[in-house]
Amino acid sequence: MNLNCLNRNRLRQNVLSLIALALCLSLANLASAADQVQLKVVTDRPDAIYKTGEEARFLISMTQDGKPVSGQTISYTVDDFISGATGFPSGTLTLGEEPTVVTVTSKKPGFLRCIVRGGDKKKIMKTASAAFSPLEIGPSLPVPEDFDSFWADQKKQLAAVPAKARLEPVKQPNPKIVCFDVQVDCLGGTPVSGYLGKPKNAKPKSLPAVLWVHGAGVRSSSLANAIKGADAGMLSMDINAHGIPNGKPAQFYKDLTQGALNGYRHAGRESRETVYFRGMFLRLVRAIDFLTAQPEWDGKTIAVVGHSQGGGQALVAGGIDDRVTFIATGVPAICDHSGRAAGRINGWPKLVTTLPDGTPEPAQLKAGQYVDAVNFASRCKADAIMSVGFIDGVCPPSSCYAAYNLLSGEKQVINKPLMAHAAPHDVQTAFFNAILEHVKQQATEK
Repeated sequence: MNLNCLNRNRLRQNVLSLIALALCLSLANLASAADQVQLKVVTDRPDAIYKTGEEARFLISMTQDGKPVSGQTISYTVDDFISGATGFPSGTLTLGEEPTVVTVTSKKPGFLRCIVRGGDKKKIMKTASAAFSPLEIGPSLPVPEDFDSFWADQKKQLAAVPAKARLEPVKQPNPKIVCFDVQVDCLGGTPVSGYLGKPKNAKPKSLPAVLWVHGAGVRSSSLANAIKGADAGMLSMDINAHGIPNGKPAQFYKDLTQGALNGYRHAGRESRETVYFRGMFLRLVRAIDFLTAQPEWDGKTIAVVGHSQGGGQALVAGGIDDRVTFIATGVPAICDHSGRAAGRINGWPKLVTTLPDGTPEPAQLKAGQYVDAVNFASRCKADAIMSVGFIDGVCPPSSCYAAYNLLSGEKQVINKPLMAHAAPHDVQTAFFNAILEHVKQQATEK
């Protein structure tokens, strides 16, 4: 056998060995998946919604290799999203062939969750939640009497700062649109910082506008969002939450996260004048100032969309600025800071410290009311769509509904009974479609 034949045979043997190894690994993975223990807890109603006083049943089951597992012991805890809360069922149960039932009820509007642990050393955890008359959840405290005058004064101070804008062209792959890196002067020296996209050669007064706002964290504005809205025929602006430069290396944002913006969500929370969200909210107004000053703006349509911290900002935008005509607010944060004053869980970022006796810290509680998205929701007349995750421990569903119930425009809610804190693709698609439908309706109105 010559050397070439020998090499070809060796190559063929190596390929066959690799194929065999891949097949073995694939079969091993399939076997592992089949043998995996699955723990499940759901409510007896698919929508997980009940009236106060009704009984909700949590159905708990376990399977292995797709077959019910009986004789296994699980532990469970029911609470109102406040860990360690008393007065709710808890304990251990032995599973049978049929789902094991834990029954709960609530005399007041709100949510109860059931946390179940099972499997080897109770390492598997699953959660379900039941809503009780969620459309009756009200604000935890009244809106401060001077809430409107305080924010009117803040906007007056903002208006005294000229909205000087600096635009730098940005390369991007869509030939139908143009994009810019935008910085707009704002109160306090921190600018609005974002990306703007718009269709090429758009006529004056021809374009609706969409403003994209960010969840928690420290990052650049999203060029992709600016492109997406512009490609759909809108003035499309995505702003980061902190007025920081865009398009920098990852280390730049990491350094800010660990440095100047470390713990920003709690900064200055002892006073309404110094709380960090004050500046963030004023940048929303200034971003809308910029969009409405563009010659292509149609003069009537402004949509604001975001998730988590961005969802809270969308609520705030609708309440602080009546130019906003539509908000899409996903699992909104910055809601119900005063929740513990009403005996329920408060939302992210837990702005108000809970004292050892369970009461809120007084100075933080007072300041928090002026940056609570629930209070802005009570002033919001824009149409709206909201998503709510029933097992969301970051932005609890009660805090989201406290805001939703105060919205006075046409509104719809996407309830996700088994969703935690997330912005899944189907919700994002529903939000964007709702914005496009709003734009269509606005175009038909005189």
